[in-house]
Amino acid sequence: MNYEQKVLRDMEKWKLELSSKPNMFKRLSKNTQNKVNSFIPEKVHHFITESIKKMVQATLAGSNITTKKRDDIESLTLEEKEKLVLEKLDKFKRTAAAEGAGTGAGGILLGLADFPLLLSIKIKFLFEACSLYGFDPKKYEERLFLLYIFQLAFSSEEHRKEVLTIIENWENEVEDRKELDWRTLQQEYRDFLDLVKLFQMVPGFGAVVGAYANFNLLDQLGKTAMNCYRMRIMNKTRN
Repeated sequence: MNYEQKVLRDMEKWKLELSSKPNMFKRLSKNTQNKVNSFIPEKVHHFITESIKKMVQATLAGSNITTKKRDDIESLTLEEKEKLVLEKLDKFKRTAAAEGAGTGAGGILLGLADFPLLLSIKIKFLFEACSLYGFDPKKYEERLFLLYIFQLAFSSEEHRKEVLTIIENWENEVEDRKELDWRTLQQEYRDFLDLVKLFQMVPGFGAVVGAYANFNLLDQLGKTAMNCYRMRIMNKTRN
């Protein structure tokens, strides 16, 4: 089996995992979160949406400046590119774990600081992955693609199906996706992290939870990003 065949097999397995039905605990958690969200005033939803939108946009702008494009990427094979991506991912996972342990050890106040710090680590990794796969993160449509990867990694099972369809057909979808639904992005992301971040704010216990959770969140984002770029590359090859 060559590397491309292995990638196709792994990608199909990953898509099956994404489409599997949520277990009872996840369904109950999502239903509870939806109920809680329905009680939150619209002004508060708007404020949170705008806050996260500005936070993400600022992180995107910063990552755009600090990500360097390599001139030799086009000459590398997919296997060589993915070796570089995995090396970067390992570095970002260790950084996220250290950040989670540090903020988790500080209780509620430092636990709150983890949200923007972890977000910046995630976005920075996505920029690096984009560049290493040979795409240009300075282009608006590529930064938009990054945010769909982000949603796919950190959303409910129901929303993932919709996002996966968009990513699978990106070349046809991109013209109709010039504006992002920020409200959905922030609410899905917030609901996805709520339970984990709640435990992270417990003094004495939060450091362990923070390190473990952040490490695994970066691992999940890395797996999602790799398979999304694999789909784009494979689709281009077929066409």
